[in-house]
Amino acid sequence: MEKKIITISREFGSGGRTIGHLVAEKLGIPFYDKELVDHIALESGFAPRFVEENGEHAPGSSFFAYAFAQQSVPGIMNGLSTADFLWNIQCQVILQLADKGPCVIVGRNADYILKDRKDCLHTFIHADMDFRADRIVRLYGESEKSPLARLQEKDKRRRVNYHHYTGRDWGDAQNYDICLNSSTLGVDACADIILKIVENT
Repeated sequence: MEKKIITISREFGSGGRTIGHLVAEKLGIPFYDKELVDHIALESGFAPRFVEENGEHAPGSSFFAYAFAQQSVPGIMNGLSTADFLWNIQCQVILQLADKGPCVIVGRNADYILKDRKDCLHTFIHADMDFRADRIVRLYGESEKSPLARLQEKDKRRRVNYHHYTGRDWGDAQNYDICLNSSTLGVDACADIILKIVENT
């Protein structure tokens, strides 16, 4: 298995986390999603909930979001803003986990952080709005915001965060080895496709 590290980038509600878990389970390798959050929280000193919400999301949905969030305190966090400090810890943890051996890593800009490794398969999972809206309501329940508004806000914040720290466009096919539409193919089929690629490389 030459492709030992599988990164799963995904639109909110597309089933990327489930696909990643299926792949890891079938390959018998570690799966890092919530576990990754716990690692970053331990290293950074931030609460897991804070890491989960801020580790791959911009402070706002505008590309100016970080311009108003670069506050730093001399002598604390090496003088870095909270967002930059968290980014540095996130990079360190992801690189360390990849060095340990085969694994599946969901989100956290892992595709960019591990871009120089030749043993990685970088995937992007997307789906149509109706599929995603139905999925988030079933998994997370209703909220004050409409499913469409929730999807758009989450995706925008991921897009801004990704662009800010990588200089690349989130979801651009050129950044990944394969992009899969889970609403067309189905979650199980997406997992099977990734498995076949890994097993045949």
